[in-house]
Amino acid sequence: MTYSQGGLIQATDYNGFANDTSGANVNGIWATGATDKGYGQTAISTVAAAGTVTATQWASLVNTISSLGSHTGTTITSRSAPTTGQTIGILAALNTDLTSITTNRGNAVASGTEYGTFTGTTSKTTATGSGQAAWTITFTHTVTFASANALRYFFNAGGIVRLKYGKSSTGTDNDPDWNTFAGLCGSINLTGRVNGATQTIAAVSYTGTTRIGGGGGTQTTLATTTGWYNLTVSPTTIFQLNNATAPYSGEYIRTTATATSSTVLTLVTTWVSDGSSGAGTTADITGGTATASPSTTITGTAPTTLVTYIPPSATYLTSAAWGTPTIAASVA
Repeated sequence: MTYSQGGLIQATDYNGFANDTSGANVNGIWATGATDKGYGQTAISTVAAAGTVTATQWASLVNTISSLGSHTGTTITSRSAPTTGQTIGILAALNTDLTSITTNRGNAVASGTEYGTFTGTTSKTTATGSGQAAWTITFTHTVTFASANALRYFFNAGGIVRLKYGKSSTGTDNDPDWNTFAGLCGSINLTGRVNGATQTIAAVSYTGTTRIGGGGGTQTTLATTTGWYNLTVSPTTIFQLNNATAPYSGEYIRTTATATSSTVLTLVTTWVSDGSSGAGTTADITGGTATASPSTTITGTAPTTLVTYIPPSATYLTSAAWGTPTIAASVA
């Protein structure tokens, strides 16, 4: 680029910052972008090769960089947007700021409001198991986006898909154990793992898969380096917790994640008992009342795996380009 103090600002200079510079430009993060770059906002315009760069166009560039810095929590150089009639001088550190924003593109200073509307059922309201026989409950959730780009924008701008596990019904020997065990899981949070790095979203540090709260049990799997961009069409176990209390150590809760397509995330959670070996105990558990839609917390007593999502904040963006993904749930 010819962009330097004392030089004539050319269309190629402006276009490089706006759209053309490989690796770090405004539209690459702000607009459509590709893979883990792009928030889906309206691209700022470029200038014809022999055209004149107007103050309005420079102002759009400056203001958009400011919005990107605010959204990602990136400290950028303080600068004022040029106004019509003003002589436009060199704006310092544009390359530096764009590089920093590109590095921090998966961060977000805030989140949107947690979404808990779903179709189908997310609770097993009937009893499971008989005597000391082994049993399995399978919860399947799909999160579906309107397009592949909408899905990308969701994770790129700081979206999170969250799983919660719970049960509080009573009536069998094994109910109290499962009530306690399910509560040990906490919440499991799947992000995009944008840029293959940890993301700071609303002041919380997220890896690809992050466990928040809970504690106890024997955690055999937590896929901390697996986010949306690491998933394939084959299920990946992102979380498994085994019961650490005898004689129930054969019990576990496991969640797998699959990129079923470019628009669908599938989460399958199994609650598994291998049967109870303790004298005088049984392995079966009761059902209970369902957690009904919409809900962002487990409100029923039945065995439940609840999937919600936390959309990105659009405070510093111009639109929620990710739309409103849908959640479908089933239990077997």
